[in-house]
Amino acid sequence: MENYPTTLAGWLTLLETMHPKAIDMGLDRVRQVKDAMAIEFTCPVIIVGGTNGKGSTCAMLEAILLRAGYRVGLYTSPHILHFNERMRLNGQSATDAELINVFNKLDVIRGDVSLSYFEFTTLAAMQLFADAELDVVIFEVGLGGRLDAVNVLDADVAIVTSVDIDHTEYLGDTREKIGFEKAGIFRAGKTAICGDPVPPQSLIDHAEQIGADLWLFNRDFNYSGDKLQWNFSGRSGRRNSLAYPALRGANQLLNASGVLAALDALRLRLPVGAQEVRTGLALVDLPGRFQVLPGQPTIILDVAHNPHAAATLSQNLGNMGFHPYTYAVFGSMQDKDIAGVIEHLKGQVDHWCVTDLPLPRAATAEEIREKLIAAYVESPAAGDTERSIQTFATPAEAFANAMSRAGENDRITVFGSFLTVAGVMEFRQSEHH
Repeated sequence: MENYPTTLAGWLTLLETMHPKAIDMGLDRVRQVKDAMAIEFTCPVIIVGGTNGKGSTCAMLEAILLRAGYRVGLYTSPHILHFNERMRLNGQSATDAELINVFNKLDVIRGDVSLSYFEFTTLAAMQLFADAELDVVIFEVGLGGRLDAVNVLDADVAIVTSVDIDHTEYLGDTREKIGFEKAGIFRAGKTAICGDPVPPQSLIDHAEQIGADLWLFNRDFNYSGDKLQWNFSGRSGRRNSLAYPALRGANQLLNASGVLAALDALRLRLPVGAQEVRTGLALVDLPGRFQVLPGQPTIILDVAHNPHAAATLSQNLGNMGFHPYTYAVFGSMQDKDIAGVIEHLKGQVDHWCVTDLPLPRAATAEEIREKLIAAYVESPAAGDTERSIQTFATPAEAFANAMSRAGENDRITVFGSFLTVAGVMEFRQSEHH
């Protein structure tokens, strides 16, 4: 291509139209371009897959390794507000200039090989990190594992955080089928960590068949703790009196244990001291993961968009103490198990503000409203002050409505698709300026 876009926005628009399918499972094209790029990482490569908990796991790994003085590359998806969030060098999002530069470079290398948006940007992250001479790179799987573009890399340590039902049209409709897809990131002779307390047999079998070194929760590593601190034990010893991760919520010790197991496996190549683990966990920051904002009413942002994540969100809300009313701002993609999400949260929510989202594959607010009525068996009567379901065109309008009705002791939980949380974050930013 002769005339490259000169802005990041221009490039991203182009990438959205370059390939006929948004999601195109298979690694042949990606591998062909990766070979042409001649990328080989000499530093350790950590790949993180799983249904939920991937983002938190990546954030904790990054925070601890940065505290230990290492140069870290982190690739995650999707982003919440800015595409640049997907590629981080030493704790900072890549700049527009860095991204444009690497996109231009990759476009020349790929020749006439067609790549999807995700494939192109994943390869761009590999190029960006290879050029940066890092001590460790961390890649989050986009979808599944076996056929995800990230899987053209060979992981020194692969982590599967949890296995649950999501993306059934690509990964299958049982935990066993999905577990097999997730286990695709494991490699022969390398560390394979599974943080799911009930790992699917398919994942264990695959790890054994290929000869990966499988670490299972409760067999090879686990945690214990009281209200003040927690302890980790792994194959090479214990780490005691750790502070709780700054990320709130019920599953974070499970995620943190997987992180410490990974560091345990890499201890000879990337030694990390006790203080660096403590500080890293204390300082880790990840928007939209049970993120409780300061002020009143209490506002919680959470990208829970499948039943497994909704169950965790419900548990976290239940642990928060008393609030007279809870308002929910909720929007979802069409292909999600919306009824399953509602089932876990209906006991926690009094007033639903459901919203359309700016994507064709989103469920409409009206479709969500019908699922809510089905779940509650009846729709709230007119004038019912205890319960309500209202529909809105945008997350911002839904949130503004919840804010106008909520008392200062109430709470508003914004959840569902990343786009729901992003819409509310953008609205709040514009309000503050």
